[in-house]
Amino acid sequence: MEKSAKTFIAGHNGLLGSSLKRILEARGYSKLLTRSREELDLTNSNAAHDFFQKEKPEYVFITAAKVGGIVANRDYPADFIYQNLAIETNIIHNAYLAGVKKLLFFGSSCMYPLSAPQPLKEDSIFTGDVELTSKPYATAKIAGMIMCESYNKQYGTKFLTVIPNTMYGPNANFDPESSHFLEALVKKFHDAKINNTKVTLWGTGAPRREVIYVDDIVEACLLVMNNEADLHRANIATGIDYSIKGFAETVRKIVGYEGEIEWDISKPDGAKQKLLDNSKITSLGWKPKISLEDGITKTYEWFLENEKLRN
Repeated sequence: MEKSAKTFIAGHNGLLGSSLKRILEARGYSKLLTRSREELDLTNSNAAHDFFQKEKPEYVFITAAKVGGIVANRDYPADFIYQNLAIETNIIHNAYLAGVKKLLFFGSSCMYPLSAPQPLKEDSIFTGDVELTSKPYATAKIAGMIMCESYNKQYGTKFLTVIPNTMYGPNANFDPESSHFLEALVKKFHDAKINNTKVTLWGTGAPRREVIYVDDIVEACLLVMNNEADLHRANIATGIDYSIKGFAETVRKIVGYEGEIEWDISKPDGAKQKLLDNSKITSLGWKPKISLEDGITKTYEWFLENEKLRN
């Protein structure tokens, strides 16, 4: 990636997009293209076409997406499949029409079948059914990956897919109705500490999850985009997972909550495990730098600062 080349970050205000923008700017990339949702509706095919034809970006990162946790996926399945399909279809097709040199599409660990052996390898997609709650979102993400591979096959493009595990960090979404589990834990423990109440968590706490700090993902992505050997379907993961109970105890410690935790076993656990095989990306020399405790501490510090700004 030439530092003087036009580079479009779709979704630059989100968790991943904002980290990517910050790191690219710090490294001297001088022609970053960004548009807010109000400035450019990526679900609108005409608007996307006009943008790509006018700006002619050379590199594209698709960090824009409709995302959320179990509750949001359960309650808004149509939104999740429609918005994600529309965004990725409009960007990928118009990137081809505009002659984009290289594009990076972000998949999700929910693309993997429930029955696939752990750790999850990239070629196990399509070997079974995905988790029911996230099926609309997972289906859209799988479609985006296949679209990239299809354009590569037919048109000779370099549209790559990376599959990060659950990401977290500054600028994350802490809305209890739409956030991922780790941000939800931070919010719950913080509120309980302030209000001196107990914390109620869904399920048994037994399922295992792997998370990765957002800056580590960006470092891996830049390695992929600057590598001559194109890595299609590359997982980006730490290779280490923890139980939900383990995450809860870590967050409890960092937040400083000393009250009671209640596990509501009438609520769903979700998939039992989501550990990704990271051998492809580590073969390039990448490894995560931010430990879980350091990452959650940085995330909580950002949360506290932004709580002050809101109040």
